[in-house]
Amino acid sequence: MKEQLIKSMQRNQFVNMMYMAQDGKISKRRIKIIKIVGDSFQAYCFSRKAKRTFTISNVLAVIPIIHKEREIIC
Repeated sequence: MKEQLIKSMQRNQFVNMMYMAQDGKISKRRIKIIKIVGDSFQAYCFSRKAKRTFTISNVLAVIPIIHKEREIIC
């Protein structure tokens, strides 16, 4: 999981993440990873509109968001 997070950070990608909080609640969040330190990482969470710190072992799934340009042919 840590490798996926590092790749997303290096590519400056937004990520959809399934995360389990310390109390066991599961949430889906859209984040942008700022930095990874040890077993945790800091990211901007678009759901909470704030910087948050997450534990890597609590991340259940990570899906990079890829934006593609659409062409209009006339």
